[in-house]
Amino acid sequence: MEACLFASPAVLTADRLAVALRLDLPTVQAALPLLQEQLERQGGGLRLWQVGEGWQLRTDGRFGAYVASIRGVRPVRLTRAALETLAVIAYRQPVARAVIDEIRGVDCTGVLRMLLERNLVQTLGRADEPGRPLAYGTTPHFLHSFGLRSLSALPTLKDLRALGPSEEPPAESSAESSAGLSAAGGDRV
Repeated sequence: MEACLFASPAVLTADRLAVALRLDLPTVQAALPLLQEQLERQGGGLRLWQVGEGWQLRTDGRFGAYVASIRGVRPVRLTRAALETLAVIAYRQPVARAVIDEIRGVDCTGVLRMLLERNLVQTLGRADEPGRPLAYGTTPHFLHSFGLRSLSALPTLKDLRALGPSEEPPAESSAESSAGLSAAGGDRV
């Protein structure tokens, strides 16, 4: 099972693993959490994540910088505006752009276009309100990117309050701002 998960670049469902391994589905479903625990206990560089309806081997986050340097890719960064827009969509979907604009207090057209291009959000159809605006929601790629099984894995307001008061980052110096050094933000997908 571990070898199949390692060899697959895509998320594998328990059904797909059962077929590939010629095992019954309950056996595979029971074995996946055991493998997940075993990998975590070993403390190595791999972790088994449940993503959406499937499972995927991923590198431990502690080693992200090393893996990125080997792969020669930079991590995807989202601006604060993009993360705010994405959060509104994730929690309120299906949601029209006007509602997102109202919640954020600014026009989100450009940010929304970028999220669509990165396949983090999608159109879900038309809202049942005057003008029939497009309604947006998250994609399976969103779940995959943030390591979520489903939208129900998003933190609740109660979870966020339990973290305590948020600390604001220190103010940027004018030299950093004018040089654009912090324009990408510090949040990674």
